[in-house]
Order: sequence, then C-alpha cells, then structure tokens
Amino acid sequence: MITVDHEVLPADGYAEARLNARASDGSELRDVSWQFKYGGNLVRVENSSSSLQLRAGTMPGDVILVVTEPGFNAGQAEIRLNLDPTDGFGDGTPDFLRLQSHSDQDTFRRWFSFLAESIYFEKEQDRPAEIDDCAALIRFAYRESLRRHEGLWATSLHLHSLPNVASVQKYNYPHTAISAGLFRTRRGAFAPEDIADGTFAEFADAETLRRYNTYFVSRDVNSALPGDLLFFRQAGHRMPFHAMIYLGGSIFGTGNDWLVYHTGPGKGSAGEIRRVAITDLLKHPDANWRPVPQNPAFMGIYRWNVLREAD
Repeated sequence: MITVDHEVLPADGYAEARLNARASDGSELRDVSWQFKYGGNLVRVENSSSSLQLRAGTMPGDVILVVTEPGFNAGQAEIRLNLDPTDGFGDGTPDFLRLQSHSDQDTFRRWFSFLAESIYFEKEQDRPAEIDDCAALIRFAYRESLRRHEGLWATSLHLHSLPNVASVQKYNYPHTAISAGLFRTRRGAFAPEDIADGTFAEFADAETLRRYNTYFVSRDVNSALPGDLLFFRQAGHRMPFHAMIYLGGSIFGTGNDWLVYHTGPGKGSAGEIRRVAITDLLKHPDANWRPVPQNPAFMGIYRWNVLREAD
C-alpha cells in the first residue's frame, strides 16, 4: 500500500511530495524498490527507502511510480505536476525559471563567467559557429550555464578543464515548461499562453536581451557582479545595441575587473572576441565606449531576470 501526501504539485522546482510504502498485512518492508514507470525526468529523488521524497522539476506532466517488495504484489502511485504561472515581478520571466536559492545563483554566475571567458581562450576553429556577435556569445554562455555539466558536454564544447562547481540544481536546460525557447521576446507579464505562442525563443538580439530578459541595476560599474551585462547604444551604427559580459575575476586568477565581449561583424570582418579590464575600458580613446554615467551611450549595468530578488 502506498500513501502520498501531495498528489498534485506545482512544477516550480521546489514543491515536494512524500510517498510511503507499507505492507497491507502490517509486516515490515525491508527491500523496497521504487521505479519510474513514467515521468522520471519531471522530478528529483531527494531520498529513498520505504519512504520516498520527490522534488518537483519545472516541467508539467504526470509521474507514475511502481514500488516492489519481494513476496508482495507491486503497488503504483501517481503524482500530477501542474504549470506554475507565477511571475512574482511581472517582468515576463516565470518564477519557475528564477534561481531563488543563493547556491543556484552563485553557481549560475560562476558557470556563465567561466564559459564566456573560456570561449575567448579557445582556438577559433573550436569555438561554436553560432557565436558571431555580442548577443550570440551571451546566449551561448547563458544557455550552457543552465545545463548539466558532464563529460560528454565538456567534450562537445572542447573544454579541457572545468571549474570545481556543481550544476544548477533547480532545473536542467532544456527541461523546463518553455523547453528550448529560453529568451523572452516581447513585453508583458508571463501568461500560460506565452509557452506556445512564440513569446519565448532560442534567439534574441542584444536589445531583446536587455528589454525583456534583464533588469537595470545601475550606471555605476562598481555595482556590477559576475555575470552582469554592460549595455551600450551607439547611435548611427548598423547594429546600435552592444553588450559586454562582466566577469569579475579571471579563470587564470589575474585581476578582478575583467570584461569579455564579441565585437560583432563590420567593415568586411567577421569580428572577434575581446577580453579587457574595466580600468582599460574607462580609458578607451573613443569616449562613447567608456562605462561612465556621463557617457549617454552607456545604458548601464543589467542583471538577469532569473537572478532577480525582492528589494
């Protein structure tokens, strides 16, 4: 016999259910085995014995478990995970995507910064072909920061060394309710219909990243944290919106105010990835590229919506 304390859970990445198995004749169960018949990718097992604790992922769906014990008939339990449409900040990013735990926030920042800087040091032929401008570098580092970081994944990206950092625990991209379409592309608070109507996409240019996927922090670069973005708007440019990734410290341990960015194509060139210290950027010969409040082209420091916290 199986009892379940919550048969319906919000697919928010945090809700939990406990299942208990016991013998119908009152005898003690000693060799219980739990197996997923369906939906094992929708939840995480927190601990297991005759009592099983599950934590919801961020994908809606049905979970069916079968429990066996030698000498007894098998039992079955079902749990339903429903879409959690909450958007606590009304910024269009659903709460099931937000990384509310400080551990996940720190993990995301460290992977995002590491990946962005690692691409700079890779040989050009080993870099992902998709990285052809500043937004593409940002999209790549963002998306890959939210995956499970395993050996085959590292090999596919030509990464020869990895930081001693766990993966984000709340979810594993692309296994969320919005699947691979990770970036919001239009204004408005999140609504369930956004999942299937094209509101979320795999592609987003620099301006879309700024307007719908990040929020303004400050125009003072001293407010930047690793993983934040610096945005510029250069009037008259073919691609006026440009973004740089603030790394903070380097993976090589030298300095603590590094930036990395892709210049984007221009003047017959495919562009290049550059790495520069903020102290050097503040001395840029073209004042339009200096990240200072007096520069009207500097839009400020922006932070990802998934890291947003109440003031």
